[in-house]
Amino acid sequence: MIALVVIFSPFIRAQDYPAMQQAFGTSYSYENKGEYTKAIEELKKIYLEDSYEINIRLGWLSYLAGAFTESTAFYERAIALMPMSIEARMGFALPSSAMGNWALVIKRYEEILSIDPNHSITNYRLASIYYSRKEYPKAFSYLEKIANHYPYDYDITILFAWTNFQLSKLREAKVLFNKALLIRPLDGSALEGLKLIQ
Repeated sequence: MIALVVIFSPFIRAQDYPAMQQAFGTSYSYENKGEYTKAIEELKKIYLEDSYEINIRLGWLSYLAGAFTESTAFYERAIALMPMSIEARMGFALPSSAMGNWALVIKRYEEILSIDPNHSITNYRLASIYYSRKEYPKAFSYLEKIANHYPYDYDITILFAWTNFQLSKLREAKVLFNKALLIRPLDGSALEGLKLIQ
């Protein structure tokens, strides 16, 4: 019972639900029109420091508006309010990557994997980061986790194929390039990989 009170205490303190719901609704309308600054202003009118929902929403809208520093601050606040939140960490990675702060992106992704080791998007994104850095063994370790969970996912399959190729695991790469062609027939990347192997 105490745990429930702790979890829901931010909601209990938030008293004016109709005003909050109206502000959120208006912010969605502005977002749909691409008017991100107005959407932000709507939520700032009802801002509560201890509201996870307001902070994560402001993080997203600030990211869309190109206010990356403000966006990370809102996401940080959301993480502080809900320390097990995966979505807030995923959100935090957006403005951080836009600013080229890859160390922070990796840190947040590793935090996600400490909460959910098999989180497919995070494993894939870390693999992509390490592949682009030519750190192929690291990329391989993340892809290996998820390739068996999502064997018919094109993005995972093709990246795993290229990672195997870069590690000179040509037999495995060939199998994966051929699987990629089952998912996406005549795929240029897979055909290029097979050509390089032959």
